Amino acid sequence: MLLLHCPLLLLLLPLGSRPQKFPTRDEELFQMQIRDKAFFHDTSVIPDGAEISSYLFRDTPKRYFFVVEEDNTPLAVTVTPCDAPLEWKLSVQELPEEASGEGSGDPEPLEQQKQQITSEEGTELFSYKGNDVEYFVSSSSPSGLYQLDLLSTEKDTHFKVYATTTPESDQPYPELPYDPRIDVTSLGRTTVTLAWKPSPTASLLKQPIQYCIVINKEHNFKSLCAVEAKLSSDDAFMMAPKPGLDFSPFDFAHFGFPADNNSGKERGFLKPSKFGRQTSSKPRVDLHKVCIGNKNIFTVSDLKPDTQYYFDMFAVNTNTNMSTAYVGTFARTKEEAKQKTVELKDGKVTDVFIKRKGAKFLRFAPVSSHQKVTFSVHSCLDAVQIQVRRDGKLLLSQSVEGVRQFQLRGKAKAKYLVRLKGSKKGASMLKILATTRPNKQSFPSLPEDTRIKAFDKLRTCSSVTVAWLGTQERNKFCIYKREVDDNYNEEQKKREQNQCLGPDTRKKSDKVLCKYFHSQNIQKAVTTETIRGLQPGKSYLLDVYVIGHGGHSVKYQSKLVKTRKFC
Repeated sequence: MLLLHCPLLLLLLPLGSRPQKFPTRDEELFQMQIRDKAFFHDTSVIPDGAEISSYLFRDTPKRYFFVVEEDNTPLAVTVTPCDAPLEWKLSVQELPEEASGEGSGDPEPLEQQKQQITSEEGTELFSYKGNDVEYFVSSSSPSGLYQLDLLSTEKDTHFKVYATTTPESDQPYPELPYDPRIDVTSLGRTTVTLAWKPSPTASLLKQPIQYCIVINKEHNFKSLCAVEAKLSSDDAFMMAPKPGLDFSPFDFAHFGFPADNNSGKERGFLKPSKFGRQTSSKPRVDLHKVCIGNKNIFTVSDLKPDTQYYFDMFAVNTNTNMSTAYVGTFARTKEEAKQKTVELKDGKVTDVFIKRKGAKFLRFAPVSSHQKVTFSVHSCLDAVQIQVRRDGKLLLSQSVEGVRQFQLRGKAKAKYLVRLKGSKKGASMLKILATTRPNKQSFPSLPEDTRIKAFDKLRTCSSVTVAWLGTQERNKFCIYKREVDDNYNEEQKKREQNQCLGPDTRKKSDKVLCKYFHSQNIQKAVTTETIRGLQPGKSYLLDVYVIGHGGHSVKYQSKLVKTRKFC
């Protein structure tokens, strides 16, 4: 179990003149401690099996402690950034012999304690920079004093931390289903119907789960904590929320949602800080959240026609008030009835959403004479069918998965009608570009083979060497890596977010390098790269992005590699 003795607290934690006892797993005692707000929010001790909320001032680090008294103890630590990226690391150092194991609990003289505590920073176990919900999990952790250091370099921010020595039995975060995507089952001019698979935590473990939907016009969110931070005024200083606080600050009636009983109430965790920063409880009108109980289908109404919205779903365990994010999606509402066909502009990328088994029509009418016309299609999820007719004559009919480019012969004053048919599996999202000027298109050119090749004989315990094909045009290529479990497979790839998301959605720590290359001789348009600094016997997922002149990126086929275990 996590434990921190009072003598150790006196030395390490700035808790004032009165020593504080570490929150225990004893339910009655812990509930008593958690009701004491001063104790719970002022302490720098991480309680075992409870999520804590706190804040960081910009460029002001914060440190938390806990002790693992026995070797081979399971350990899981989860850090959730809210409205700004965090830098955090977890490290451990050995306990003084008198401070570990069985003890009387009686404080020792201060001078004796100082002789026992080392000034070393300890061994770093894990570090991360970014705004993802990130985890450190170990099935067998050594005994010692653990410290968690956090820093925000962008702005004052809010965050959450959860630590446990019994990760197998706790399971406070709702589990995601096999397919954690949100399906758009119906799309209208002012309505979107969403459906999703239930969390196994509700269907199998019978724990109380409610679902909360978030709608906005900007982007998807990675955590409910990030949503709550965005709902407040930008750059507002947020105090830690009180346990059990209901985060429902809006009246959703005007947005097509049922009125919330708590709407209009002031957010209890938004208060002026003692440093003079002022906050506001005024909601952002472009971001909305509503919790709908345990239903698995919901219709959002009163939306604007021909407008793209982003939808996120969070499963919330009502016992623990802790949440897990489904894979978000986006959809564009239908145009007004008079606008049945989307007009494509020469050289401009257009986002297209197609409901399951649905179809979309697009029209391209070049304003000048042309010899050729190029259609570039990037399917984000499943394959889509594309048909192109010129003045009624069928020129093209193919299935598109990933990125494809089609070059067709032009004709003076020709008009092109594009029909896109969605997948039978679910909703489709794609990007399409039509141009009569191939040299100025936003989509980067691609080789026919977009695989990444790994050289098995060049693998070492700390590096892998890979190669991929380029083109005759000079492009920017960026390679990213991500460590994955050994059992990572194709089924798990389906859980990834859509393929139209570019390098800007990746963690900074994933980036290996970016470089430019090309070759006039297409047979020599190949580059190799050695990725170093890897761990022995670990599996990594490699991604190569090629970025076009217009900023649009296309990802090559992901490659799974594994370093040698013994060298």
